[in-house]
Amino acid sequence: MIHIANAPCSWGVLEFDLEGEAAGYQQVLDEIRDTGYEGSELGDWGFMPTDPLKLKDELLQRNLSMVGAFVPVFLKDRSTHAPGAKIAVRTAQLMADAGFKEAFIVLADDNGKIKDRTVNAGRINSSMGLSKDEWKVFAEGTNYVASEIKAKTGLRTVFHHHCAGYVETPEEIDTLLSSTDPSLIGLVLDMGHYKFGGGDPLGALKKYQDRIWHIHFKDCHPNIAAKSRTEKWDYFKSVGNGVFCELGKGSVDFTAIVAALMTQHYSGWIVVEQDVLPGMGNPKVCAKRNRDFIKSLGL
Repeated sequence: MIHIANAPCSWGVLEFDLEGEAAGYQQVLDEIRDTGYEGSELGDWGFMPTDPLKLKDELLQRNLSMVGAFVPVFLKDRSTHAPGAKIAVRTAQLMADAGFKEAFIVLADDNGKIKDRTVNAGRINSSMGLSKDEWKVFAEGTNYVASEIKAKTGLRTVFHHHCAGYVETPEEIDTLLSSTDPSLIGLVLDMGHYKFGGGDPLGALKKYQDRIWHIHFKDCHPNIAAKSRTEKWDYFKSVGNGVFCELGKGSVDFTAIVAALMTQHYSGWIVVEQDVLPGMGNPKVCAKRNRDFIKSLGL
């Protein structure tokens, strides 16, 4: 059975240091519930309660589940692997102790911290990528973090390919998946990031079917993406100009994607992520329109 969640990033709660003030967690959870979703992601550490009983209470009183938590680690650097795993295990333990043992750690590169990748997000070429030796370190770190999470908390890990990081393009996703342990690392397929990174999300859904454990519904506006490439915007300017638009207003073919998910008998969570920067629009209104759009597709 497919369940639909939303995430704090749709309310401007992002892992980056940004100007402006985002909504508090109680407002975010209230509005996720009120707009028809069944679950939420955790957001940054400290955004929601870090006491498991308090976290459980806040979610259950709204009939919401905790779906997962985004944890960025600079995996290119071997010295960050152990500290990153410690943070990931702490985060996973919080969700497990709160009773959400099916939640995922959504592991990613430390996106937005690498200048060349951030400046060129959406138009990456092979010269900006990792070397063979760097890929080896990156994959080792990914496996290590996931193995620590599984051994110490029982939770599973999915990797989030993400613009402005070292795993953005279809070729980079191929390399990561071929270099990591399929029993430890699944893929969270993010439709918008995959599209902006130069790929076809429907093709990816079919290609990676056996590795996809989790899904993010995000759209990508073709005109804004094209303008970003032409005018050489960095990642944050692209987001600020709405490259990740409301579902159904971009170039991702969600009708075909939902049909493919049904054919594949996908069972799990789909998380809506319409990244916004603080002060952009009305998140609750957008969340409601996104949920209505997904309902129109039969979910």
